Amino acid sequence: MTTMTLAKALNSGLRRAMEDDGNVLVMGEDVGRLGGVFRITDGLQKDFGDDRVIDTPLAESGIVGTAVGLAMRGYRPVVEIQFDGFVYPAYDQIVCQVAKLHFRSKGRVKVPLVIRIPFGGGIGAVEHHSESPEAQFVHTPGLKVVACSNPADAYGMIQQAIASDDPVIFLEPKRLYHSAKADVDESAELGPLWESRVVRPGTDVTLVGYGPTVSTCLDAAAVAGEEGRSIEVIDLRTLSPLDLAPVQESVRRTGRLVVVHEAHLTLGVGAEIAARVTEECFHSLESPVLRVGGFDTPYPPARIEEAYLPDLDRVLDAVDRTFGF
Repeated sequence: MTTMTLAKALNSGLRRAMEDDGNVLVMGEDVGRLGGVFRITDGLQKDFGDDRVIDTPLAESGIVGTAVGLAMRGYRPVVEIQFDGFVYPAYDQIVCQVAKLHFRSKGRVKVPLVIRIPFGGGIGAVEHHSESPEAQFVHTPGLKVVACSNPADAYGMIQQAIASDDPVIFLEPKRLYHSAKADVDESAELGPLWESRVVRPGTDVTLVGYGPTVSTCLDAAAVAGEEGRSIEVIDLRTLSPLDLAPVQESVRRTGRLVVVHEAHLTLGVGAEIAARVTEECFHSLESPVLRVGGFDTPYPPARIEEAYLPDLDRVLDAVDRTFGF
């Protein structure tokens, strides 16, 4: 076991993937000499060379377009989008090329491409640096979308995403990069990538999050436990494909569900979860499925972002409301 931050776990996972497969390339703005703006790729260019860890121009569409060509030629490129809000210049490439090439070619062309996106708020950044664009990619057939929430998952999930023959949007909670620490067993067998996971068992309410909101859900469960309520917390981990089997099984026991995400509430991932759980577990529900998310506004200035992000009080309020119906 080695104690790692989430950032270090991602770095170690990338290193392991590059050691195991010489076709794995890392590319993006400042990923080489600087080691990335969050230092996720620190030391990789020194150890693997500038032909495998490539500093690119500041042109996201060109970065992803080049990576598509590399993937079609048998490489496994890992693209870093420096900040979530910078992904939109590459949106056309991702939606029109990355997501569709395998289907369009009737399976003859594979695109084993990973697009890493630091996402979410909480770092006091300026505009375009705290977005949560996951629903836009989940709504695009042909893409797989995952979100890690802790160092152990980060280490394993990045390796599994790179090994996948399908294109993967890999979401990383940037505010946890250097604050989340945990023991990581680098020799352990990696568990399934496309599965949700119960991270805290409970009996009264099911609380679902992913990425940065998992820690918020766990904090809420701990506080509620002191008040006599038993909350089960589920880390979705995979958003496309969306693994709701653990959620539905939990709701059939608890009868109550609250979904938490930082993205805008309207038409977010939580809305899909609420609809599908209602369809499958209607007779088990004791109250409507509730959602806690960001407000339907552009991300606010850093000075007031705490009022925008789902926090402990808003999650606990939703838990309380599930008992009021």
